[in-house]
Amino acid sequence: MLGLGNEWLVVGCRFDENNGVFLEIKEAPGLWQKLRCPQDQGEVFCYDHAPVMDWRHLNVFEHHCHIRCSLPRAKCRQCGHIHRVCPPWEGLSKHFTKAFEAYALLLAREMPAKRAALMIGETDSRLWRLIDAHVTLARAASDQSAVLCLGVDEMNVRKGQQYLTVFADLERKRVLFATPGRDALVWKDFVEDLAQHNGHPDNILEVSMDMSPAYQKGVQAYCPNARIVFDKYHVIANVCQAVDQVRKSESNWGSDQAQADLQKTLWLFRKNPQTHTSSERERMETLRSKHLWTAKAYQMRVVLQQIYAEPNEGRAREALLHWMHWVRDVAEVAPRMIFSPMLGVSRMIFRHLEGIMAHWKHRLTNAYMEALNSVFSATKRKARGYRTTHYLLTMLYLVAGKLKVPFH
Repeated sequence: MLGLGNEWLVVGCRFDENNGVFLEIKEAPGLWQKLRCPQDQGEVFCYDHAPVMDWRHLNVFEHHCHIRCSLPRAKCRQCGHIHRVCPPWEGLSKHFTKAFEAYALLLAREMPAKRAALMIGETDSRLWRLIDAHVTLARAASDQSAVLCLGVDEMNVRKGQQYLTVFADLERKRVLFATPGRDALVWKDFVEDLAQHNGHPDNILEVSMDMSPAYQKGVQAYCPNARIVFDKYHVIANVCQAVDQVRKSESNWGSDQAQADLQKTLWLFRKNPQTHTSSERERMETLRSKHLWTAKAYQMRVVLQQIYAEPNEGRAREALLHWMHWVRDVAEVAPRMIFSPMLGVSRMIFRHLEGIMAHWKHRLTNAYMEALNSVFSATKRKARGYRTTHYLLTMLYLVAGKLKVPFH
């Protein structure tokens, strides 16, 4: 059951009601026929034995199980090198078996570390050391040479404007690197880490991100061959925010009739037309017939979403230019204090037009990054936050890095 082969023997088994099951193991003669010196592959013999060590193994029924062994130390007949023999059951943390570590990592992926530690009967500090050991080695062995399409987004760490920048491979849907901060220098850290995993910044062809000037500067400085793609989600989100600002302004500064018509319309203008109920559709038609500026801004938002559904890049560019002219024409006759947010978002789209149009090449979006942010925010809430940023990064790699964990 332990998979010891011909190299090890179970020489004792005892049960203690208070402490659980103890398996006594020692080396068999077959070990020395197979074992070789790690330096020159020479034959070795038993030099002496180390003090008895204890490894936590998977429970036997509800009782803890421990493996105990006085590990032999081998000496090479040729070079005289002495080393401690590594048993086949030993995990990375030295106090747990491989099977126990695999079980602990499975729990840590699905629940807060403190809760997982309570379930396995260990301290959360020992569990964090176990997780960190596996994630560190698995990341070191991770190959990032084929990364071509990169997604970048910020992630909130805790209150007080503390952020991480997360880099992800959008093709393989995995987190590559995360680091504190959200300025241009985080790209320097990413490029250095990428080089340690067989990657090269010149291989990156596309980067999907929001319109952060710092991120744009970082791409230009460290990924010269990359084409910036401004994420569809952030473009639409900016327009939605502008529509909401128009609604608020018209509710406050519009005519008395407009203020009355816009009562309790917050979610009416935030929802997409296809998600409106029959009563909401009727009310929207009524508002549209009254020529409200908010209804006009909402119509512009819907048209922009339809432009993103256009498969042809040329027609999409023409439609987007027409959309910007439409917004400017309406802004010329609309009250400035009401419609200025829509004019501002139109100017923003014009300034970033080439990056927005790059979306049509491979339909690259940051949807994975937004989903990751949502999922990991839920993970943080379940854990009531993390004690340190290092713990947060470790859990992010474990949950979303697609690493070969457990690493043995």
